[in-house]
Amino acid sequence: MLEYFAGAVERHLGDQIPVAGGLDVTFHEPLGVVGVIVPWNFPMPIAGWSLAPALAAGNTVVLKPAEQTPLTALRLAELALEAGLPEGVLQVLPGRGDVVGARLVEHPDVRKIVFTGSTAVGRQVMAGAARHVKRVTLELGGKSANVVFADADLERAAASAPDGVFDNAGQDCCARSRILVQRSVHDRFLELLEPAVRAVRVGDPRAAGTTMGPLISAAHRARVASYLEPGPLGGAEVAFTGSAPDGGGFWFAPTVVLAPDPSVPVATEEVFGPVVTVTAFDDEADAVRIANASRYGLSGSIWTENLGRALRVARAVEAGNLSVNSHSSVRYCTPFGGVKESGLGRELGPRALDAFTDVKNVFISTT
Repeated sequence: MLEYFAGAVERHLGDQIPVAGGLDVTFHEPLGVVGVIVPWNFPMPIAGWSLAPALAAGNTVVLKPAEQTPLTALRLAELALEAGLPEGVLQVLPGRGDVVGARLVEHPDVRKIVFTGSTAVGRQVMAGAARHVKRVTLELGGKSANVVFADADLERAAASAPDGVFDNAGQDCCARSRILVQRSVHDRFLELLEPAVRAVRVGDPRAAGTTMGPLISAAHRARVASYLEPGPLGGAEVAFTGSAPDGGGFWFAPTVVLAPDPSVPVATEEVFGPVVTVTAFDDEADAVRIANASRYGLSGSIWTENLGRALRVARAVEAGNLSVNSHSSVRYCTPFGGVKESGLGRELGPRALDAFTDVKNVFISTT
């Protein structure tokens, strides 16, 4: 990301617009100070994809890392100085969100806030920024659908489904935490999914062969577990689980829940852990209806061998990022962001610098 946006500096071009009586040109002017507030689940990449385009566009950045994960941000700032970035252009301020984060939102000299985190906190950031008519980019929650049609390569779809949701122990706003399977192949898909889930190796991330690590904290583990208690399940049931170590560590086994009713809390709320629901659908229209019956719209996947269906469903599903026959969500060279309560604005890709600049129009009279 750093290399990509370093190259973007000389590609951020203005326009020359034909007008009567003169020459009209546009410039991209930096905003000034940009406040970047990042979460704990991907602390270094998310910091990078915000601060890199902000700096490339000519701004200065104040970066507030999450309370749980300040060290990568502090190291990034040290490396920036070693690389020759002028002192003060990138500053890191660790601290509590309701202190440091709130001050960035409220400070009149901070011209833009980039926030990645929960939808609840995102609302607070947006409301605070509105008092100063301050620009915001918000990347918030998700409850993404993994839609599997009967004509898909079921073996491949089932084998890849754990990676789509259990990556980073499910602590990923792009996690495909709702699997929607066409009814005619529902049972067969579950038969294929079970060994794939049981093959997920949970353990020390530093150990060879580990595919999933622990959750971030004991409090977060308790929150994830609360979605599997009898009350919140509301008619859903645990179909099968993988395994997890005993003893020290915030371990949680990958868990598959059958949710014939897609409106139960475990199938509608962002669990942010290694829990995935499976729901049957009847036809293409039913799949789109269930996929869109969410306040979120960040990511998702579509599995089908029918190109026409893939394009129809991709256009119909309300999400900012979709993959066909894969679970890819984030590339530094393509736009990323959500719709509905998953966020506001786009990050990454060739137009990312636009979000950190104002367009200035200049008319030069030739008469």
